[in-house]
Amino acid sequence: MSDTRLPSDVGRPSDAGRPTGLEARTTLVRAARLVDGAGPVADGWVLVGGDTILQAGTGVAPDADEVVDLVDATLVPGFVDLHGHGGATQAYEDDDFSAALAAHRAHGTTRSVVSLVANPVTDLVRSLGRIRDVMATDPLLLGAHLEGPFLSPDNKGAHNEDFLVAPTPAAVEALLAAGEGVIRQVTIAPELPGALDAVRRFVEAGVTVAVGHTVGTYEQARAAFDAGATVLTHAFNAMPGLHHRRPGPIGAAVEDERVTLELILDGVHVHPAAARTLFRAAPGRIALITDAMGAAGAADGPYRLGSLDVTVTDGVAHVTGTDTIAGSTLTQDVALRNAVRLTGQSLPDAVAALTSVPARAIGLGDRFGRLAPGFAADLVALSPALEVLRVWGAGQPLDQ
Repeated sequence: MSDTRLPSDVGRPSDAGRPTGLEARTTLVRAARLVDGAGPVADGWVLVGGDTILQAGTGVAPDADEVVDLVDATLVPGFVDLHGHGGATQAYEDDDFSAALAAHRAHGTTRSVVSLVANPVTDLVRSLGRIRDVMATDPLLLGAHLEGPFLSPDNKGAHNEDFLVAPTPAAVEALLAAGEGVIRQVTIAPELPGALDAVRRFVEAGVTVAVGHTVGTYEQARAAFDAGATVLTHAFNAMPGLHHRRPGPIGAAVEDERVTLELILDGVHVHPAAARTLFRAAPGRIALITDAMGAAGAADGPYRLGSLDVTVTDGVAHVTGTDTIAGSTLTQDVALRNAVRLTGQSLPDAVAALTSVPARAIGLGDRFGRLAPGFAADLVALSPALEVLRVWGAGQPLDQ
């Protein structure tokens, strides 16, 4: 059969996206399987023109300028990371964080939202400026996530308490002005004074708002979701647990179909049993994130996370001298394998948690996260053991 579209393509014309790639050199990528959130397709192919998928199907394929045959590999969409702080010894607050981006791209993360820890607003403004400069030439960088400064001092995690502030109108407006077109997501503790007004203002400005680093109640989390928040920052971590009489933010997020729940699936932050429970409780709404700091793709040893000293031992990061976990050393390909092996997810569901679910959470579900015409040509080739073999971002090889 020729030009058979994937299940996810039903209703989408096979030439969607062709205007942007018509004059570009075309590449046909063949694989034993194509897998996205819609399911697997055997003997599949994807036709890429420029930065866009022109067609996807199975069997007889169209002609192309170049053919890449991946033989027994599985081809999946590029991974989208909503929440990471660095890698390859660099942090996203650094003047240069190109090595950090490259390290994660080698592990399949083709689109990144880079996270900033709590710092003085003036420092955050400078960081947003640097990120803006990189975004001007790097389409794979989707923007910034302000994980601070609007967090609870009673559940600050690896954030400097000295830099935590309430989301006053002045602070919110200063960050929005500095981060126009750059801020993609912000985390807010919903119990803070002015939090609900801040949620509404950020949402009005087109920013995705997450609930996190909180001691808030179920009712306070629900109020934030009703005000427009649509993400739970790293579920289970830096928030009250799920109690049978006090369900807290986790309970509020699970029962609200509008909410996507971030999950750090490194086997350290969340026990596999709790992760399995979350996948069952909120199917199709779990976004696997790295929350990676500078030691991702680098050696154990001393690091800095914002203004805090961090020690990494056996791949686990802690604020030095404490038992507070300070981000992870996770990459998204490891999270994929953990989703399949530790929590029993099917490969399509695990892939969706790294691709279409996070893309949808930040309003980009119509562009990223699927192997379908009109979507970005972000591709990851996986071995039968789910190891990364090849990576393309916006149609360009990222492993050469």
